[in-house]
Amino acid sequence: MAEQPPEEPRPESPSLPDDVWEKFVQDGERDIRASAPKEPSARARMVTERLRATDEAQARAGGGATRRWGGKNRKPAPARPEGWRTGPSWHETHGRATRRRRMWSVAGVLLAAGVAVVAVNPSAALSRLPGGLGGTEEADAASTAPPAPETARPGGAPSAASTDVPTRERPFAGSPAARWESGADALRPPEAEAVNGVPAARVEAALRRTKEFLVAANLDPAVLKGGEPRKALALVDPLEKTYLAQLRAALREPTAKNDPVWTFTRFDPEEVELVGDVRARGRTTVEGARGSAGRAVIKADYTFVYAVARAGGGDEVARAIVRRVVEVDVADPARYRGTEGHIWVRAVDGEISNDDCRDGDGVIRPQFLADRRTAPERTGEKRDPYDRSKDVSRADDECGVVTRT
Repeated sequence: MAEQPPEEPRPESPSLPDDVWEKFVQDGERDIRASAPKEPSARARMVTERLRATDEAQARAGGGATRRWGGKNRKPAPARPEGWRTGPSWHETHGRATRRRRMWSVAGVLLAAGVAVVAVNPSAALSRLPGGLGGTEEADAASTAPPAPETARPGGAPSAASTDVPTRERPFAGSPAARWESGADALRPPEAEAVNGVPAARVEAALRRTKEFLVAANLDPAVLKGGEPRKALALVDPLEKTYLAQLRAALREPTAKNDPVWTFTRFDPEEVELVGDVRARGRTTVEGARGSAGRAVIKADYTFVYAVARAGGGDEVARAIVRRVVEVDVADPARYRGTEGHIWVRAVDGEISNDDCRDGDGVIRPQFLADRRTAPERTGEKRDPYDRSKDVSRADDECGVVTRT
């Protein structure tokens, strides 16, 4: 029988230095802790519970949120759906108008070389694995990046954002507006061109002043707190005497038929305070006036989203959505009268969502959970206030129901 050769010692497996292994363990524990689900804060649990309780109560009662159109999109709203309504349009007069949890899994054998790489920078190494397990910075950036500018009518409503509850720290959570641009930067006039006999320079000036009007009427902090919209009024052509007189009368003494909120966004500072910035999205277009050489029409169609909380404190955050459609005439001065440095407002229309549906008080009154519980049931048309694929509703003097805020 042949003798077996003596057994040779097997080479030892490569091992990692103790300090490298310890660093790997520490970094791994740290990343796992960071990715573990967080316990909701007491305030978040409280708000969520209130929403759940209110939704159940609404379901039992069969209530719904409201919106108004035909005057001002104001409406009392329920726990989830809110209300909306639309405002009156100032019609043509003599050719001019006076109105998105990470899961971790570890299995198999760690190779020495792989462990060494991960130990040095676990987050960077894991981020290169399929699925990007090591980080979500790029994914988070993609989910919050503003959408491309709106240059034409959208094909439908924006997809649902999330079911997150808005807070003072994240007032637009759960809303498509979380990705929208803030303030005046969201109002992007197109590049000016000559239109229907109106020089490009004149169109450019009118585009600039139309944006100034929208900013002064819907973004000016003083106006939002109920102040007089002096800058906006000063931009209107003094020759529009009737229109200006109506606006000033509405500001002095609002009525159901002449309420300034259909042109200016105003809140009662004794009732609510703005939280964070104002988000906006929309488009401005220019086209020639039909049948009138030497005239062009600027149409600015924007939706503004305001987050508010009760004045003096309170954790609950509500949102009001205001859509404005403003048409401005631009004319060849050789053919039409007009005052230089001003705009001729041809028409004003819009919708206001999550309001109390009362006309004539001169301010927008966003509805909170308690308000929706006591509000009368609304049975009007349901509408998504973020759906900019549709025109402003033409149903007059009626409250409807919004599907989200």
